[in-house]
Amino acid sequence: MLPDLAAMQVLGSRIAAALQPGDVVALAGGLGAGKTTLARAILAGLGYAAEVPSPTFAIIEQYLPPTVRLPLVHADFYRLRDPADAAELGLDDYRAGAALVAEWPEMVGGFAHEPGCLSILLETADEGRIAIVEPGADWLGRWG
Repeated sequence: MLPDLAAMQVLGSRIAAALQPGDVVALAGGLGAGKTTLARAILAGLGYAAEVPSPTFAIIEQYLPPTVRLPLVHADFYRLRDPADAAELGLDDYRAGAALVAEWPEMVGGFAHEPGCLSILLETADEGRIAIVEPGADWLGRWG
């Protein structure tokens, strides 16, 4: 249960502390569920101090050291309608040596099949959010 913004920031910091290049944090949930808020908390946990725009229109935003502990790609796939669109954007090139925070991962076929995927479903609750977390095999020693 994530009752408030502080709890979301704690979750983001926890993810950031365990995040490694090649990982994917796949953020699913409806509009307003908190995906971008959690992505911002992850970036803050990686040391990013500036404003984090939603990549809804740009689709992909890239963050590189020294502003973050490790290279990170923040992608919002909401506007994509075909998984092949991610390849056309050069997503694999962006991901080389970087971690990926993916909002709306289902729009590009998802990432749950990847061992480095931490899938998080965010749902609204009465006074906050519920996060349902499913770690991939590579996360099992880091998450729990």
